[in-house]
Amino acid sequence: MADARTELDLDRRIAYFSMEVGLSSTIPTYAGGLGILAGDTIRAAADLRVPMVAVTLVHRLGNFRQVLDEQGWQHEEPVAWPVETTLTPLEPRVRVHLVGRDVLLRAWLHQVKAPGGCDSYTVPVIFLDADLPENNDADRQLTHYLYGGDRRYRLCQEVILGVGGVRMLGALGFSRIERFHMNEGHAALLTAELLREHLATHGKQAVDDEAIAAVRGRCVFTTHTPVPAGHDRFTRELVRQVVGEQPVLEHSGLYEHDGMLNLTYAGLNLSHYVNGVAKRHGEVSQLLFAPYVIDAITNGVHAGTWTGPAMAAVFDGHIPEWRADNFALRYAAGLPLTEIAAAHRQAKQRLIDHIHEQTGETWDVSALTIGYARRATAYKRPDLLFSDVDRLKSIAAQAGGLQLVYSGKAHPEDETGKRLIQKILGLRNQSGEQLRLVYLPDYNIDLALLLVAGVDVWLNTPRPPLEASGTSGMKAALNGVPSLSILDGWWLEGCIEGVTGWAIGPEHRNVDPADRSAEDAAMLYDKLEQRVVPVFRASDSRFLEIRRHCIALNGSFFNTHRMLQQYVLKAYF
Repeated sequence: MADARTELDLDRRIAYFSMEVGLSSTIPTYAGGLGILAGDTIRAAADLRVPMVAVTLVHRLGNFRQVLDEQGWQHEEPVAWPVETTLTPLEPRVRVHLVGRDVLLRAWLHQVKAPGGCDSYTVPVIFLDADLPENNDADRQLTHYLYGGDRRYRLCQEVILGVGGVRMLGALGFSRIERFHMNEGHAALLTAELLREHLATHGKQAVDDEAIAAVRGRCVFTTHTPVPAGHDRFTRELVRQVVGEQPVLEHSGLYEHDGMLNLTYAGLNLSHYVNGVAKRHGEVSQLLFAPYVIDAITNGVHAGTWTGPAMAAVFDGHIPEWRADNFALRYAAGLPLTEIAAAHRQAKQRLIDHIHEQTGETWDVSALTIGYARRATAYKRPDLLFSDVDRLKSIAAQAGGLQLVYSGKAHPEDETGKRLIQKILGLRNQSGEQLRLVYLPDYNIDLALLLVAGVDVWLNTPRPPLEASGTSGMKAALNGVPSLSILDGWWLEGCIEGVTGWAIGPEHRNVDPADRSAEDAAMLYDKLEQRVVPVFRASDSRFLEIRRHCIALNGSFFNTHRMLQQYVLKAYF
């Protein structure tokens, strides 16, 4: 086997750890927004020549392939992909101790050069893999499934990512890492390995304040969710079964909270910089995790990846520097409206052709088309638009026809999410002639780009303040597609009413114990009926001007170029 280390630029200062990374639909090592953000961050680092190396797991069987049966029920199938012909093998092997035995790990390499990048700079992504003949059958499967298995399986994966990832970087020769960035708490056990290394280097037997300060100075932690279920916790008994007696993990207060190993608190305790992923999410996180100091860096999306080909051609013609400098998209304020209209119609036709291929339905390119695509789970309320089907039909008649395209997977263990998909699919037979509805299965990166570029309006209806950020609306904005969304996450910063889109309801400062879905649905219908439909049907250029504002105002700001520059200034250097 050739030693691929010679292909690596080892002068990297930032190690970016993420349990999932979304690079392409052909590398299914992502489940949703967290992984897509990681992929966009890596692409931006390549664009901006940020000296980064990324670490994740290989997930040989991916997240899952979504299959919807005739009753609308979701079934999951493994997604095997050709690791050996897609990635480059790396020579070193490292070991981690799990469940009383050593597990051998290898690594695979994928070099990321962002689409449209300004030069040949690449960011290496290291995929950790336990599927080696030296390991027993159970251990070989530890890097097979993204978020699969039970709590023991999850903890083993997080040891492999955090501890194994640090060891693999060392074995590969990445000796100049100054910052370890944990993209959510899944990677927080890397701090335990850094503590162990520090103690060994300085000949110490126990963790002390100096060791803690040294590790804290090297670590950055980004928390992504205000939902309690999103924070990994493990019982002491399970931790001892998996990793044995670990004095570092048992150091008072660093890793435990409420008597359990809590990886969110590990990240909080051992990072010099902690941030939420939108201004509002930073405030919510500060309330959740007082007295820790939590800043906010609002997420972004990679403009070169998420602008559809037709709109990208318009940008290339008028703003040739936009790929290398996303801030240049502010000049979209001067783009010809006729070219924006033609580019969007082309993107919409591509989406309609795809819908016809998948469902046999023939849609009208002139009809108002609304898109909704994200993980199917209760707090995101994908069914809010269908709270009053009769009123929705009335609005569709007023609009001269309304087309609704939905997509998104439910977590395999989320029965409520699966029922929501089934409920939406069940409404197809009740929709009538003027209200058309499709649910496209197996949401992935390729389908996402078709949707955000091809619909007329992007819908988001989470229960506030549980949307940490959200990035699909940012992708839509790059394509001149306005959002109609609950005021939460990034939309609190991106919404200029009637200019970049429309807000549903008031800003909610705290979680309301009462279910406000009825009020929110009524506000959604009012805004759709009184603001969106009239502007869309108007014979003047108002809707096209909104499209242009989306690009110039939101596209030029809510991107990973701006986001990564903030990390560089605030967290990395």
